[in-house]
Amino acid sequence: MTTLDNRTPSSTGPTVADVSGPSRLAEPDETISAEELQLAARNHGIPLEALRYDVTPAGLHYLLIHYDIPELDPATHTLTIGGAVDRPLTLTLADLRELPRVTRQVTLECAGNGRALLHPRPVSQPWLVEAVGNAEWTGTPLAPLLREAGVDPDAVDVVFTGADHGVERGIEQDYQRALPVADALREEVLLAYEMNGAPLLPQHGAPLRLIVPGWYGMAHVKWVHSIELRTEPFEGYQNAVAYRVRRDADDPGVPVTRIEPRALVRPPGFPDFMSRRRVLRQGPCTLDGRAWSGHAPVVAVEVTTDGGQSWTPAELDPTDAGDFAWRRWRHEWVATPGRYVLGARATDASGRTQSVEQQWNRGGFANNMVQRVEVVVPAE
Repeated sequence: MTTLDNRTPSSTGPTVADVSGPSRLAEPDETISAEELQLAARNHGIPLEALRYDVTPAGLHYLLIHYDIPELDPATHTLTIGGAVDRPLTLTLADLRELPRVTRQVTLECAGNGRALLHPRPVSQPWLVEAVGNAEWTGTPLAPLLREAGVDPDAVDVVFTGADHGVERGIEQDYQRALPVADALREEVLLAYEMNGAPLLPQHGAPLRLIVPGWYGMAHVKWVHSIELRTEPFEGYQNAVAYRVRRDADDPGVPVTRIEPRALVRPPGFPDFMSRRRVLRQGPCTLDGRAWSGHAPVVAVEVTTDGGQSWTPAELDPTDAGDFAWRRWRHEWVATPGRYVLGARATDASGRTQSVEQQWNRGGFANNMVQRVEVVVPAE
């Protein structure tokens, strides 16, 4: 349960708010802090060379863990479905495994992907462009369980509660997110207990997590143990305060929901250890990478080798992985001596095209600015 901390100074000792400050923007010349480095050490992105895999190995998939990884026993873990329903349910993991089993490839991307590239920089988990992965998630669809419980006609939100507990911006809470009832009833939404054909790993939400295809990662609640339907909009922290696109601190903002279109380049050649700038041999080179969108399937990718001054259409590989999995693109290029800045931009079937410029907002969310990959082709 979310609890609001009293910020009035206590004569008897510190309060929860004393360990958790307000959100802020970095000063113009402020570098990454020790706190941000600590977050980055816990929450890793995909190594960009792993874009070569259609399905991201579990250990290379990006991670964002808000609080601690909880200690849960799959043998005793239960899921409750209650609130505004006719028939509350309690199910064990064994019960869920007896239900229809579905496997879907779904690309997950953190809503804050690209945050550390923004100016001014929001101070938080310092993602560059690597907060993404594409996995095969196996579980049972959520919608039939909600229908079995009997959704109250007045229900508007479905609240999912995870077992991870912590403090954020002065608010002590279990991690909770809500979906509108219509979105929770989409047939592709899963209660997943396997990833890439194996039981979920602790860091990926074992023994049970939510998968909401097309939505940013904050909606895919891990370690889920409770589902509650409500007849009033959910005003918990992760919905009403965090994960909102706002221009300033007083802006109520709009909620972060579906993934904006993005393409990434798999960096060619080999890297410098510190800068990650690439060295590439002269000659023919196949540039490739992955593209995805949560609004609609990707239908086009364009490539630049000159930092966005010109763009060339890339080829999209055929795919049968479904509408919510990333898609491989490729482009043939002849590398001649010089310095280059590579990038790619995606367009989806809804007409949305990836942004060349930063889409700034105070939380650093949904920023799909085109990636820059610096490449040196030395003279031989």
